[in-house]
Amino acid sequence: MPLMPGAEPYHHHGGPVGVLVCHGFTGSPASMRPWAEAAAAEGLSVSLPLLPGHGTQWQDLNVTRWQDWYSTVEREFDLLAKDCEQVFLFALSMGGLLSLHLAAQKGAAVSGLVLVNPLVRMPGQSHRALPLVRHLVPSLPGIANDVAKPDVNEGGYTRTPLHAAHSMAQLTRLVQAELPQVTQPLLLFRSPQDHVVPAASSELLLSRISSTDVEEKLCERSFHVATLDHDAEMIFDGSLGFVRRLTTAAKG
Repeated sequence: MPLMPGAEPYHHHGGPVGVLVCHGFTGSPASMRPWAEAAAAEGLSVSLPLLPGHGTQWQDLNVTRWQDWYSTVEREFDLLAKDCEQVFLFALSMGGLLSLHLAAQKGAAVSGLVLVNPLVRMPGQSHRALPLVRHLVPSLPGIANDVAKPDVNEGGYTRTPLHAAHSMAQLTRLVQAELPQVTQPLLLFRSPQDHVVPAASSELLLSRISSTDVEEKLCERSFHVATLDHDAEMIFDGSLGFVRRLTTAAKG
């Protein structure tokens, strides 16, 4: 199955500071490419992988599980860590969930996280039916393109595959238990008008992590995919300033 336009992974070999960029559930690197390119322009080494099952057709995602997505994220992190003195994590939505799991596992090897509307808690109550419903219905309407800016396409699926969604729900429970192990600096961008991930997700994240260097910024003009929305430049500038601050501190 050929890749959707813009779903190609992106890599850039830059300086000794690396960034692993991770897209969200049913999305693709298209939602993160401008952010990745902004980091590359800053001289950072960048890895933006395509998560298994994404970027083709939703049926491909339905035969993958969170362990498949995480193995790709961990592999790309380890490759960056071999060549870089510091590695940061930039992520959107479920990419934030995977990044938090990685931060809990890797500890000090992760220098900091920049998360945009991270999924830490499944929205609503309907996910409680996933263990049964996924065997009856393969998919539900998609969640892609929650963007306030007109004529923007994040390269996501039009359907939400339920076996994969059930696996993601399992990962949320694991990461919720791991949050106290997250100690790295965190810059959190949250959209008050997010129609995919509720504010309760970020509230849970902030209440449980052990990080002491934490800042939250609101994307007032954007919906869920804020990396392609009106506040994208604020995210790019803020994240690069975050990296500069922490790399300068490490050298000092």
